[in-house]
Amino acid sequence: MTSSAEIQEPALVAVRAQALECLFRPRGTVRCSGRPAFRSQLARDLGCLLDVDDEVDAWSCLPVMLLEGNNSHVPDFLVLRGSEHVLMDAVRHPGDAPHGWIEEAAAERGYGYETWRVERIRSGYRLSNARDLLRYAGWECPLGDRVRLLAGLDETGSMTITECLSAFRETRPIAGLSSLILNRFVEIDLDEARVGPETQVRRSRR
Repeated sequence: MTSSAEIQEPALVAVRAQALECLFRPRGTVRCSGRPAFRSQLARDLGCLLDVDDEVDAWSCLPVMLLEGNNSHVPDFLVLRGSEHVLMDAVRHPGDAPHGWIEEAAAERGYGYETWRVERIRSGYRLSNARDLLRYAGWECPLGDRVRLLAGLDETGSMTITECLSAFRETRPIAGLSSLILNRFVEIDLDEARVGPETQVRRSRR
């Protein structure tokens, strides 16, 4: 008899391969474990939010196949938040929400389960700001620039983005600052407004 694992693995590989053919922007990620693979722009947008969520330690795409009888489902993400492991799906319409058995199947494997509706993902400024920052996901801020900025913040408590730019002498200022935000050396408010010259920068409290 064929085991569930033998059934799942080829099917899961096929789902991932199909998602890898879909290119959604921004391309960069910070806390994604493994290759990023998204089935929709909405899932990609949720991935952006995961990268700027201070409670998220890591996340991966299309992690497992859940089964119940003849039904199967591959969630968009597996998210690590401290000791908590949560499967997540990005859902556009109420009718798109996976059936109730999904949560039970996830729990049987030791996972929590959440759905994120489009309204939650795309409301406010956080997604736009996250997308702007993730353009610089592959950037690495040099040590000298990082030390200069952190020393300045230790002295003043906070500075505007405009005031921070003079600390960057070895790399492009916005790229360097974005890298420090994404890697949690410093923080800004992503929800109040679109990031601009007067946005306040502080040392990360994480």
